[in-house]
Amino acid sequence: MKAKDKILILISGGILVSLIILITRPPAASQPQPSQATPVDDHHKPQPTNNAVFESLLDKPAPDFSLVDYNGRTVSLKSLQGKNVLLFFNEGLMCYPACWNQIVAFGQDTDLKQSGVTVLNITVDPKPQWADAITKMPELATATVLFDQDKKVSSTYGVLTLTSSMHRGQFPGHTYVLIDKNGVVKFAWDDPQMAVRNSELLAKVNGL
Repeated sequence: MKAKDKILILISGGILVSLIILITRPPAASQPQPSQATPVDDHHKPQPTNNAVFESLLDKPAPDFSLVDYNGRTVSLKSLQGKNVLLFFNEGLMCYPACWNQIVAFGQDTDLKQSGVTVLNITVDPKPQWADAITKMPELATATVLFDQDKKVSSTYGVLTLTSSMHRGQFPGHTYVLIDKNGVVKFAWDDPQMAVRNSELLAKVNGL
């Protein structure tokens, strides 16, 4: 047999062996495809506006509460019976400058003080974080700010789901509740414009 023929036979044999291996080889295991991520519920999604609890406060005894102010003093609504009380529920630290300006305006308003009304500014911020706010705007220290960090008081008054709240269900917005000397809610106002409302509120106080 010629050398050329031997080479052809070897080549043909090699091709045949390769074909047999390819035919008899078990199919390769398919690679697992990455599973699609399950959409995560956005728990920060704002809740729908709900005014029912807030509007039900009018002409009823104001829910009592006890909260701590920046100086560590506990303030209870019950202890203020016999005085007109104005509550300002607000977003606090994240609401700069609108809420800060209103808080300062309350703290520096001599007409409101002379009217005998006690103004309590209520925020759901952690109390320690207000140190930086007071450093930035020292006038905040002239007002009484109470800390409702667990949001129980804000929920009871129904202020977490009002129109003015930019984070409904999480934070109050810009909301006022006026309580008379008998502890009855006489005026409740949610203000989406977030303006300083001292003059309007003083008129309501004087009308009690």
